[in-house]
Amino acid sequence: MKRSIKKAVLILATVGCVGAVNAQKIAHLSLDSLVSLMPETKTASVVAQNYLKSLETEVAQMSDEFQKKYTDYMAAGENMSDLVRKTKEEELTQMQRRIEDFRAQAQQDYQRKNAELTAPIMDKAKKGIEAVAKEGGYKYVLDTSMGNVLYSEPADDILGAVKKKLDSMPPANIPGANNSNNTQLKSTPTPGKTPAPKGK
Repeated sequence: MKRSIKKAVLILATVGCVGAVNAQKIAHLSLDSLVSLMPETKTASVVAQNYLKSLETEVAQMSDEFQKKYTDYMAAGENMSDLVRKTKEEELTQMQRRIEDFRAQAQQDYQRKNAELTAPIMDKAKKGIEAVAKEGGYKYVLDTSMGNVLYSEPADDILGAVKKKLDSMPPANIPGANNSNNTQLKSTPTPGKTPAPKGK
């Protein structure tokens, strides 16, 4: 008899848990789409482009200086003594190495800056999603832009609701941006599509 009662209680508890899980509301949205709709994303893009242009200018100046010295070296030709020729070649080699080092460091710094620019945007998006999820009583919100959801029961798409919520929130603070969105970032380099210095 006791076993039957325990069994009945266990079955009821299990059914109750399953019912509770089934009763949990699930929503979804595309985080990529949400972020692309945020005005801060455009601001961050402008700041990043300004930063990239400053880096491209720096690399172009370094490349021009290298090219000028290389042209002078070639023009002097056989008129140089062995000592002068060796000194010029070492100088050109060092310049070329500096340009390559600058580019390598620039790439890493650019990635860091991009992360710095997107961090406040993602933070605001997360807060908006959390606010809408709590208001709507959703226990889970799936990100469909990740492509990991192979199947799900019908759920609410809360992209519009979150976008509306974000519009009512203060703008995210984008590092290096001012009201006109024209401020350049002050930092170390990154190339992008910068011209390679011409070799010897």
